[in-house]
Amino acid sequence: MFKLLTTLVRCTAGDTEERLTDANAPALLRQQLRDATEGLARAKRALAVAAAHRAVEKRGHDRLSARIADLEARAIAALEAGREDLAAEAAAAIAELDEERRALSAALEHYDSRIAARRAEVYDAGRRLRALERGGRLAEAAGRSQALRGLAPRLVEEDLKAAETTLARIQMRQEEAEAAEAELDGIAGEGDLDALRHRLAAAGCGAPVKPDGAAVLARLRARIDAAQAAETAQTGAAASPASGAETASAA
Repeated sequence: MFKLLTTLVRCTAGDTEERLTDANAPALLRQQLRDATEGLARAKRALAVAAAHRAVEKRGHDRLSARIADLEARAIAALEAGREDLAAEAAAAIAELDEERRALSAALEHYDSRIAARRAEVYDAGRRLRALERGGRLAEAAGRSQALRGLAPRLVEEDLKAAETTLARIQMRQEEAEAAEAELDGIAGEGDLDALRHRLAAAGCGAPVKPDGAAVLARLRARIDAAQAAETAQTGAAASPASGAETASAA
């Protein structure tokens, strides 16, 4: 039971750590890059200090080499002059200086190997740091673009719908205004046509558009004349059979 509880606690802690790491990964990466940059700067300073120490040792080595060369030349001159004592004293000094020079040469070789190794490490660290910085910028840009892809539709959707609705209303109002103008133009045109018809009729061109009193009187007289003509025709038809009977009786 205790082991199970311990496992659950470690599992919860691990899950919490992963969630915290994932949620704060960009900030963690930026801080880690800053730490790496500071560490690289310290490594470069240490490399510069080592190179300076190597330069000091090299100058000491060169001075020893120059002193040894000078003593060797003087020892040769003493031997040529038959001064064995001076030549032996110079040889002893040369041997001591040569031992010191060998120690400096070993130190220089150590400096050279260590500096070359550190220089390679610093170069590799700088290369990796630059790659990480590029990757960090790319990851940050990708994260921002992903956030924009998820956020932009939510921010814009309502505005787009509202704009589309407003545009539809504007277009509908424009269509209604255009239709009203067309109707007004048609009504105005019909009024002009009626006025033209009335002017033509008043000038005697065609039948009157609107009957007047004279036309009504003429129509009434025509009706009276037609009635009288019909009555006259009926009277004449009735008188014709009677005249025929009277003619037959006389015969």
